[in-house]
Amino acid sequence: MRHHTSARTLALTSAAVLGAALLTGCGGDSSSVGSDGKTTVSVGISGNIFDLSIRVAEEKGYFAQQNIKVKYVTLTASTGTSALESSSVQFLNDSPTNFLSALSKGLPELAIGTNGGGNPLGLVASDEFAKKHNLTAGTPAAEVAKALADSTAGASSANTKAEAGLFLKANGVDPTKLKWVSLPSPAADKAALTKGEIDWFVTSEPIPLQVQHDGDGMVVADPLKVPQWSYEDAGYGQLVVVKKSYANSNAATVQGFATAVQQATAYIAAHKDDTTVLSVARKTMTGASDDVLKASIAQVEWPKDDRLTDAGMNKTIAFVKSIGAVPDAKAATTDWTNKYLP
Repeated sequence: MRHHTSARTLALTSAAVLGAALLTGCGGDSSSVGSDGKTTVSVGISGNIFDLSIRVAEEKGYFAQQNIKVKYVTLTASTGTSALESSSVQFLNDSPTNFLSALSKGLPELAIGTNGGGNPLGLVASDEFAKKHNLTAGTPAAEVAKALADSTAGASSANTKAEAGLFLKANGVDPTKLKWVSLPSPAADKAALTKGEIDWFVTSEPIPLQVQHDGDGMVVADPLKVPQWSYEDAGYGQLVVVKKSYANSNAATVQGFATAVQQATAYIAAHKDDTTVLSVARKTMTGASDDVLKASIAQVEWPKDDRLTDAGMNKTIAFVKSIGAVPDAKAATTDWTNKYLP
């Protein structure tokens, strides 16, 4: 039986389009300190599974222990850097691709830790396309790629388009031969899929699995099937980023924030099936079923220690270069630090 997408699911996928409207009045260059002595900061998030550690840090009281309160601003891949640079947010839960792109433009950003490894992506095809090409969740990667060779794909970020291209090229398909439709957000990807305007798209979980759960498509590729998306091959999946000037002027707040997020990632790593983690995931990604959330959580490599390393950064830079997202990607040792971690 086909379960049509409900308003409950739309709440999950529509969050990403709200970011631009939230960029005003979301904080200034300096954090605000309330009468309770707690510092309020604005945090840029993306509405996907990588936000979980920051939400857990709030739910478990780790931010409160550091005298920090957080306000969330939902952003897209195209608005995150500008929000950080304009001080609309003080902290950005960012992809390595966006971070390295900002550095390539000479922007003074600083990575203060990693709160997720790998790329928890899902390639979801429309039911019609999957049936036409006999694709299922168990179809080998090479057969999936062959079926996609003559298709129309949706792309809502340069990063996910490049990662889709990496999968295709690894299986002998030239991604430049496909028809690509540029869309503003994963929510738009999903809408275009259900309307038959595209055959498939790739984005971070939990959206692909939720589309499948609702009967609107089928996930035919994920990190278990695509080793190029795994932590072992791709390196860091997410970074906590600030402006260098903010870190220099607000060292105690930055240290407190980084410490709280590390506590949260360590907690998730040790308690993936914990009811607290699942409860936070439900509130974070409204509309996703428990099965979808559990599967999404399992796809991320949650670090017990958020420290960045030369080896980890080099692997991540090599991956970003390999997908062609930032050809001149590089990060000096002054662009990332562990000094704010306990």
